[in-house]
Amino acid sequence: MTATAPVRRRLVIGNWKMHLTGAEATELVAAISAGLGELGAEVAVAPAFPALAPAAEEIERRRSPLRLVAQDVFPEPEGAFTGAVSAGMLAAAGCSHVLAGHSERRQIFGDDDRAVRRKVEAVLGAGMVPILCIGETLAERDAGNAESVVGRQLEAGAAGLPEAGLGTLVIAYEPVWAIGTGRTATPETAESMHRSVRQRFADLAGEERASRAQILYGGSANGDNAAAILAGPNVDGVLVGGASLRAESFLSICRAAG
Repeated sequence: MTATAPVRRRLVIGNWKMHLTGAEATELVAAISAGLGELGAEVAVAPAFPALAPAAEEIERRRSPLRLVAQDVFPEPEGAFTGAVSAGMLAAAGCSHVLAGHSERRQIFGDDDRAVRRKVEAVLGAGMVPILCIGETLAERDAGNAESVVGRQLEAGAAGLPEAGLGTLVIAYEPVWAIGTGRTATPETAESMHRSVRQRFADLAGEERASRAQILYGGSANGDNAAAILAGPNVDGVLVGGASLRAESFLSICRAAG
């Protein structure tokens, strides 16, 4: 499939997690926007909820090509859910994409496959692009179950979605053992799993959609390893954590992708 696959535009997302106030986010958006230049890749940032509006305002003010991503969503459209944020609220705040099933949401907050699926559907219902995050723990990889775990998560999040949803879905493979640890999957390991994910997605969505789907790598990506990881023909971008909190390091990854 890779030999005849269409050219897929690369996507780089900076996930700022629980960092940066609104003012700090505005400053970082300005610095990233100033350094982007003419890149062939799409670039996006994912601030914490309180920083979404200031970041969106700065993106608009600068007419920056940056996309705005939300880190999570609550699947209900409204109601008595203290502390929750709906997909409609995120769309109104200027978000184009939303993460669903990030490993930290799964591991720390208890999001299971059913909850992740509901979030994917809510994001699609609000007219945004869901980024379905999937990945195995170290114990699951050491037990030889990496592909089956990742395949199960992919199927739970994507199987049976409307055709339009399958056509826009972005997939992020993030090995849990490589997130925030400084340990990165080798380029060969990343490409092997991305190829497996694309083949499994073809079973769910058809060869054509699978050949066009953006599949990102997430797991301690930085300016030193991004180019090697992105060399894999099935790796279409990176979901960046800590290295996205500094404009210089994040821009180096964007340049490797662009």
